[in-house]
Amino acid sequence: MTTVALDGRGAERGAEAIVAGARAAAEAGIGLRVFGDPERLAALTGVGGIEVVAAQEEITNDQEPVAAVRRTPEASIVLAAADVAEGRSDALASAGPTGATMTAALFALRRMHGVRRPALALQLAVPGADGPPGLLLDVGANTEVRSVDLVQFAYLGAAFSQAVLGVERPRVALLSVGEEAKKGTADVVEAHAELAASNGIDFRGNIEGRDLLGGAADVVVTDGFTGNVALKAIEGTARAVAAAVGAAARSNPIAAIGGLMLRPALGGLRRELDPDTTGGAILLGLRGVAVVGHGSSGPEGIANAIRLAVRAVDQRAVERTAALLERSGATRSAMRDRKEPE
Repeated sequence: MTTVALDGRGAERGAEAIVAGARAAAEAGIGLRVFGDPERLAALTGVGGIEVVAAQEEITNDQEPVAAVRRTPEASIVLAAADVAEGRSDALASAGPTGATMTAALFALRRMHGVRRPALALQLAVPGADGPPGLLLDVGANTEVRSVDLVQFAYLGAAFSQAVLGVERPRVALLSVGEEAKKGTADVVEAHAELAASNGIDFRGNIEGRDLLGGAADVVVTDGFTGNVALKAIEGTARAVAAAVGAAARSNPIAAIGGLMLRPALGGLRRELDPDTTGGAILLGLRGVAVVGHGSSGPEGIANAIRLAVRAVDQRAVERTAALLERSGATRSAMRDRKEPE
């Protein structure tokens, strides 16, 4: 049984969402160690496969992540990350503050050999598309990157797409302001040149923002600032379109009839675009598995974050990623350029 260390604090929807999500995951045969307030998690006591571990401290969004993780060793997310590092759990999942989760995971699990910057990767739901979802990274871990980081992100994303999402040979692209090789920032242009010369992945060049959901690539690489802005723009557009369609369907009696006929299809589309469906983003480039759930996750989102962590463990995503990085030589170039200590 794969066991996931679950942060039992910090979710915007409270302990109720965590309890319901943990129950759903446990019913699928997943082991859980849930770190949080035993009183608020009391409904999990006695549930098969679940152990509640007392953690009275919590890190909030108001705190600076690095300082808070260092100063609060008894916080739920810090204890959960340490549980994975010490081998009692196989993976980490949290719907608490993103910064604290990433920092705790980085400190406890450490970077893979030669990886400069771990990247936060999110599955992109493409409405109506067949096959596995695409992958966008980085979506918030690194607001500033260098070309070597973008190259590593490409290999990290390709390995995860192949190992966990089942894409046999992932098509990789850089997000830029034009398709031409010389378009974009100096780091994007440099990363393009290095990836184009590589035989380790199927590099398809640059794509623009309008192509993110067009199926042009299985893995789209960018810096964390651009990726996060793009992701939020997609989520906002999806909500706006859904609201506009709903308003149009209620605009007159004839439209209302058409709306009733479209309701099943629109319901499926709404589910595809719901962040709970993917469960969250995974922090790639660490020596262990860490999933960062959406802060607004409901029970389904919590359960899917746990399932994503289990899939990554079962498919040996960390080991396969490390092997691809080593074969590619991307780790060696990173070590030459590294400024900060291992």
